[in-house]
Amino acid sequence: MRPSAAPFLFTGTMLAAAGYGATFLFSAYYRAHGGSDVDTGLTLAAAMAGTFTGVPLVGWLSGRIDAARMSAIASAAVALGFLLLAFAAGGGLGLPLVSGFLIGLGWGMFYIGAPMALSERVTDADRGFWFTRFGAFQMAGIGGGPVILNLVLSEAGLSVEATFMLVGAACLAASLLLWIFGSMAPSGERTSALRPWVRDIGVIARSASIRPILMVALGACVFSGLLTFQSSLVAGTGATAATFFAVYAVTVVAARLLLARFLATLPQAQLASALLTSMCLGVAAMFGVGLHPAFQIVSAILTGIGYGLVYSVIQTWAVNNTEPRYRHAALTWFVLSYFTGIFGFPAVGGWVLVHLGREVFLSILLGAALAELAIAASIGLRRVQAA
Repeated sequence: MRPSAAPFLFTGTMLAAAGYGATFLFSAYYRAHGGSDVDTGLTLAAAMAGTFTGVPLVGWLSGRIDAARMSAIASAAVALGFLLLAFAAGGGLGLPLVSGFLIGLGWGMFYIGAPMALSERVTDADRGFWFTRFGAFQMAGIGGGPVILNLVLSEAGLSVEATFMLVGAACLAASLLLWIFGSMAPSGERTSALRPWVRDIGVIARSASIRPILMVALGACVFSGLLTFQSSLVAGTGATAATFFAVYAVTVVAARLLLARFLATLPQAQLASALLTSMCLGVAAMFGVGLHPAFQIVSAILTGIGYGLVYSVIQTWAVNNTEPRYRHAALTWFVLSYFTGIFGFPAVGGWVLVHLGREVFLSILLGAALAELAIAASIGLRRVQAA
């Protein structure tokens, strides 16, 4: 990949990711209009429907259309979703659901299209390093976006609707940058054939890739649960949601940029188990937020180190542990699994939080984190036995 093209990809990725990060303001959006976390869950369920439309489109059309171009189109769809949401206040749930679908459609297309565009332009040996750097900028947008937007809301006095307009503008800028990236770093010849991926699940299910595909869904439940409902989890305590977003984002970005090369040299199965242990401890720390706000900071740091670093490890497993001709299918299923957790869990989690309470909700997150750790440990055990 041309080094001069990387800044366009990374900057576009950060701005597009800020669009996804803004979904963490949905809870505040609905509370401002008399709604609840149940409404947040419904909108994110619509977003999940959008991702389950967008991800297959990229999987099928990636042979015909450059993934970088599809990522640019995806960012424009996210922008449209937020702009519609900005004008939907007080208009019932119908238009917000349409907006949620568009945001999910765009984010789903981007989330598979952008790493696919990068993967097509780097070698197997360099893929882990580039995925880690890519993930750092993506997390800067996901975690840093809500921090900046919260400052805009509290300091500048803008409404949530005006803030969503700013998000739409940022995503349009991301669309332009990703289009330029595709022009500066062409990925080679395209084909007129559609790329099948649904029927390849049989092959993938029998391969080592199925484990990271299952792991990413469990980790996504933890990630979406902590960030989507952070404002509700700290309600009535001395902590604020913006603090968690800021500490989490800084931890992930710094760790990925500073440790990318070093982490690539470590035994990956053992590394994943250690990182997931950190994530489990991060979830456990949230139980103590009611006792002291410092537990929130501890949770953000431990979760940022754990989930923030393990994601690129299991993403690399999902691609490299698959035969080359099945890699686009494996990545497609990996992303679908991720979005099942990211958008599907809040639809259930919002109901649990409202009707069963904070402790039950956090217990479910901890169970998901422990299950992912168990899978990682089983992978490490198999590799030791194979050696």
